Amino acid sequence: MALKAGTIYKQLIVLFSTNANKKDAVQMEAYMKDQFAFYGIKSVKRNELMKSILDKRNKPEKEDAVKLVKLLWKDPHREFQYIAMELLSWYKNEPDEKDIVFIEKLIITKFWWDTVDFIASQLVGNYFMHFPKMRNSICKKWSGSKNMWLQRSVILSQLKYKDKTDSDFLFHYCDKHKEDKEFFIRKAIGWALREYSKTNAKAVKSFVKSTNLSNLSLREASKYL
Repeated sequence: MALKAGTIYKQLIVLFSTNANKKDAVQMEAYMKDQFAFYGIKSVKRNELMKSILDKRNKPEKEDAVKLVKLLWKDPHREFQYIAMELLSWYKNEPDEKDIVFIEKLIITKFWWDTVDFIASQLVGNYFMHFPKMRNSICKKWSGSKNMWLQRSVILSQLKYKDKTDSDFLFHYCDKHKEDKEFFIRKAIGWALREYSKTNAKAVKSFVKSTNLSNLSLREASKYL
Protein backbone atom coordinates (compact mmCIF):
# COMPACT_ATOMS: atom_id res chain seq x y z
CA MET A 1 0.00 0.00 0.00
CA ALA A 2 1.63 3.20 -1.14
CA LEU A 3 -0.18 5.37 1.39
CA LYS A 4 -0.66 4.63 5.08
CA ALA A 5 -4.09 4.21 6.63
CA GLY A 6 -3.88 7.56 8.38
CA THR A 7 -3.05 9.35 5.15
CA ILE A 8 -5.95 7.73 3.28
CA TYR A 9 -8.29 8.56 6.14
CA LYS A 10 -7.28 12.23 6.01
CA GLN A 11 -7.78 12.27 2.23
CA LEU A 12 -11.27 10.85 2.66
CA ILE A 13 -12.12 13.51 5.23
CA VAL A 14 -11.08 16.28 2.84
CA LEU A 15 -12.91 14.70 -0.09
CA PHE A 16 -16.15 14.07 1.78
CA SER A 17 -16.12 17.44 3.51
CA THR A 18 -15.76 19.13 0.13
CA ASN A 19 -18.71 17.16 -1.29
CA ALA A 20 -20.96 17.40 1.76
CA ASN A 21 -24.65 18.24 1.27
CA LYS A 22 -26.19 19.77 4.38
CA LYS A 23 -29.78 19.35 3.19
CA ASP A 24 -29.35 15.65 2.49
CA ALA A 25 -27.40 15.25 5.73
CA VAL A 26 -30.36 16.47 7.77
CA GLN A 27 -32.69 14.00 6.03
CA MET A 28 -30.28 11.10 6.39
CA GLU A 29 -29.69 11.84 10.08
CA ALA A 30 -33.43 11.98 10.71
CA TYR A 31 -33.93 8.64 8.93
CA MET A 32 -31.37 7.10 11.26
CA LYS A 33 -33.10 8.57 14.33
CA ASP A 34 -30.37 11.21 14.73
CA GLN A 35 -27.96 8.64 16.10
CA PHE A 36 -25.17 9.46 13.65
CA ALA A 37 -23.75 12.45 11.82
CA PHE A 38 -23.80 12.40 8.02
CA TYR A 39 -21.97 14.30 5.32
CA GLY A 40 -25.14 14.00 3.27
CA ILE A 41 -23.51 11.93 0.52
CA LYS A 42 -25.73 9.23 -0.98
CA SER A 43 -24.56 5.77 -1.97
CA VAL A 44 -23.77 6.32 -5.66
CA LYS A 45 -21.73 9.46 -4.98
CA ARG A 46 -20.17 7.85 -1.91
CA ASN A 47 -18.91 4.93 -3.97
CA GLU A 48 -17.53 7.25 -6.62
CA LEU A 49 -15.61 9.24 -4.02
CA MET A 50 -14.34 6.09 -2.33
CA LYS A 51 -13.10 4.63 -5.62
CA SER A 52 -11.18 7.79 -6.40
CA ILE A 53 -8.92 6.91 -3.45
CA LEU A 54 -9.45 3.17 -2.85
CA ASP A 55 -9.61 0.70 -5.72
CA LYS A 56 -10.59 -2.96 -5.34
CA ARG A 57 -8.33 -3.88 -8.25
CA ASN A 58 -5.36 -2.41 -6.42
CA LYS A 59 -6.50 -2.88 -2.84
CA PRO A 60 -4.31 -2.40 0.24
CA GLU A 61 -2.83 -5.34 2.10
CA LYS A 62 -5.40 -6.71 4.52
CA GLU A 63 -3.43 -5.59 7.58
CA ASP A 64 -3.41 -2.00 6.31
CA ALA A 65 -7.08 -2.20 5.39
CA VAL A 66 -7.99 -3.24 8.94
CA LYS A 67 -6.08 -0.24 10.30
CA LEU A 68 -8.08 2.01 8.00
CA VAL A 69 -11.35 0.34 9.00
CA LYS A 70 -10.58 1.06 12.66
CA LEU A 71 -10.11 4.75 11.85
CA LEU A 72 -13.27 4.86 9.76
CA TRP A 73 -15.30 3.11 12.46
CA LYS A 74 -14.32 5.68 15.07
CA ASP A 75 -15.33 8.57 12.82
CA PRO A 76 -18.67 10.20 13.71
CA HIS A 77 -19.86 10.28 10.09
CA ARG A 78 -21.94 7.28 9.09
CA GLU A 79 -20.71 7.28 5.50
CA PHE A 80 -17.31 6.22 6.79
CA GLN A 81 -18.74 3.13 8.45
CA TYR A 82 -20.30 2.23 5.08
CA ILE A 83 -16.92 2.63 3.41
CA ALA A 84 -15.33 0.47 6.10
CA MET A 85 -17.80 -2.36 5.45
CA GLU A 86 -17.32 -2.19 1.70
CA LEU A 87 -13.56 -2.25 2.20
CA LEU A 88 -13.75 -5.36 4.41
CA SER A 89 -15.92 -7.15 1.85
CA TRP A 90 -12.98 -6.99 -0.57
CA TYR A 91 -11.13 -9.54 1.59
CA LYS A 92 -13.75 -12.29 1.69
CA ASN A 93 -11.32 -14.70 0.07
CA GLU A 94 -8.53 -13.89 2.53
CA PRO A 95 -10.10 -15.15 5.78
CA ASP A 96 -8.30 -15.72 9.05
CA GLU A 97 -9.81 -17.64 11.94
CA LYS A 98 -9.11 -14.73 14.27
CA ASP A 99 -11.17 -12.32 12.12
CA ILE A 100 -14.29 -13.08 14.13
CA VAL A 101 -12.94 -11.16 17.12
CA PHE A 102 -12.73 -8.00 15.04
CA ILE A 103 -16.08 -8.68 13.35
CA GLU A 104 -17.77 -9.04 16.73
CA LYS A 105 -16.30 -5.74 17.88
CA LEU A 106 -17.73 -4.02 14.80
CA ILE A 107 -21.18 -5.48 15.48
CA ILE A 108 -21.34 -4.12 19.02
CA THR A 109 -19.77 -0.73 18.23
CA LYS A 110 -21.64 2.05 16.38
CA PHE A 111 -24.44 -0.48 16.08
CA TRP A 112 -27.71 -0.06 14.22
CA TRP A 113 -29.53 -2.14 11.64
CA ASP A 114 -27.70 -0.61 8.65
CA THR A 115 -24.27 -1.85 9.73
CA VAL A 116 -25.28 -4.97 11.64
CA ASP A 117 -27.31 -6.41 8.76
CA PHE A 118 -24.45 -6.04 6.31
CA ILE A 119 -21.91 -7.47 8.74
CA ALA A 120 -24.17 -10.41 9.67
CA SER A 121 -25.20 -11.42 6.16
CA GLN A 122 -21.94 -10.64 4.39
CA LEU A 123 -19.01 -10.84 6.79
CA VAL A 124 -20.28 -13.27 9.43
CA GLY A 125 -21.92 -15.49 6.83
CA ASN A 126 -18.74 -15.60 4.79
CA TYR A 127 -16.64 -16.34 7.88
CA PHE A 128 -18.77 -19.36 8.80
CA MET A 129 -18.50 -20.64 5.23
CA HIS A 130 -14.72 -20.69 5.61
CA PHE A 131 -14.63 -21.84 9.25
CA PRO A 132 -17.74 -24.00 9.81
CA LYS A 133 -16.28 -25.60 12.95
CA MET A 134 -16.31 -22.18 14.62
CA ARG A 135 -20.00 -21.55 13.95
CA ASN A 136 -21.75 -23.42 16.74
CA SER A 137 -19.62 -22.16 19.61
CA ILE A 138 -19.72 -18.55 18.41
CA CYS A 139 -23.46 -18.57 17.72
CA LYS A 140 -24.22 -20.21 21.04
CA LYS A 141 -22.24 -17.46 22.74
CA TRP A 142 -23.82 -14.64 20.75
CA SER A 143 -27.35 -16.01 21.00
CA GLY A 144 -26.99 -16.39 24.75
CA SER A 145 -25.58 -12.91 25.24
CA LYS A 146 -27.63 -9.91 26.29
CA ASN A 147 -26.63 -8.04 23.15
CA MET A 148 -29.58 -7.91 20.77
CA TRP A 149 -27.38 -7.13 17.76
CA LEU A 150 -25.28 -10.25 18.28
CA GLN A 151 -28.48 -12.27 18.56
CA ARG A 152 -29.77 -10.72 15.33
CA SER A 153 -26.47 -11.51 13.63
CA VAL A 154 -26.86 -15.20 14.41
CA ILE A 155 -30.33 -15.29 12.88
CA LEU A 156 -29.24 -13.42 9.75
CA SER A 157 -25.89 -15.15 9.26
CA GLN A 158 -27.25 -17.49 6.58
CA LEU A 159 -29.27 -14.86 4.75
CA LYS A 160 -27.27 -15.24 1.52
CA TYR A 161 -26.78 -19.01 1.70
CA LYS A 162 -29.78 -20.09 -0.40
CA ASP A 163 -29.46 -23.87 -1.02
CA LYS A 164 -26.45 -24.02 1.31
CA THR A 165 -28.63 -23.01 4.26
CA ASP A 166 -28.49 -25.29 7.29
CA SER A 167 -32.23 -25.44 7.99
CA ASP A 168 -31.79 -27.11 11.39
CA PHE A 169 -29.54 -24.27 12.48
CA LEU A 170 -31.91 -21.61 11.13
CA PHE A 171 -35.03 -23.12 12.67
CA HIS A 172 -33.28 -23.72 16.00
CA TYR A 173 -32.39 -20.05 16.47
CA CYS A 174 -35.71 -18.78 15.14
CA ASP A 175 -37.46 -21.02 17.63
CA LYS A 176 -35.13 -20.03 20.45
CA HIS A 177 -35.84 -16.32 19.99
CA LYS A 178 -39.47 -16.52 18.87
CA GLU A 179 -40.83 -15.08 22.14
CA ASP A 180 -38.42 -12.15 22.21
CA LYS A 181 -40.32 -8.85 22.40
CA GLU A 182 -37.61 -6.90 20.57
CA PHE A 183 -38.74 -5.61 17.16
CA PHE A 184 -35.35 -6.18 15.54
CA ILE A 185 -35.26 -9.82 16.62
CA ARG A 186 -38.81 -10.54 15.45
CA LYS A 187 -38.08 -8.81 12.16
CA ALA A 188 -34.86 -10.79 11.71
CA ILE A 189 -36.67 -14.10 12.26
CA GLY A 190 -39.25 -13.24 9.63
CA TRP A 191 -36.65 -11.96 7.19
CA ALA A 192 -34.42 -15.02 7.52
CA LEU A 193 -37.35 -17.38 7.04
CA ARG A 194 -38.67 -15.38 4.09
CA GLU A 195 -35.33 -15.54 2.33
CA TYR A 196 -35.03 -19.28 2.89
CA SER A 197 -38.59 -19.80 1.65
CA LYS A 198 -37.37 -18.74 -1.80
CA THR A 199 -35.19 -21.87 -1.76
CA ASN A 200 -37.23 -24.28 0.34
CA ALA A 201 -40.81 -23.12 0.74
CA LYS A 202 -41.99 -26.51 1.99
CA ALA A 203 -39.59 -26.54 4.94
CA VAL A 204 -40.40 -22.97 5.94
CA LYS A 205 -44.14 -23.58 5.65
CA SER A 206 -43.85 -26.62 7.90
CA PHE A 207 -41.81 -24.70 10.47
CA VAL A 208 -44.20 -21.75 10.45
CA LYS A 209 -47.21 -24.00 10.95
CA SER A 210 -45.66 -25.83 13.88
CA THR A 211 -44.14 -22.79 15.61
CA ASN A 212 -45.91 -20.06 17.54
CA LEU A 213 -44.22 -17.07 15.94
CA SER A 214 -45.01 -13.44 16.67
CA ASN A 215 -47.36 -11.74 14.23
CA LEU A 216 -44.48 -9.69 12.82
CA SER A 217 -42.25 -12.73 12.26
CA LEU A 218 -45.14 -14.71 10.78
CA ARG A 219 -46.13 -11.91 8.42
CA GLU A 220 -42.58 -11.50 7.16
CA ALA A 221 -41.92 -15.22 6.87
CA SER A 222 -45.13 -15.91 4.94
CA LYS A 223 -44.68 -13.27 2.25
CA TYR A 224 -43.80 -15.79 -0.48
CA LEU A 225 -45.62 -18.82 0.91
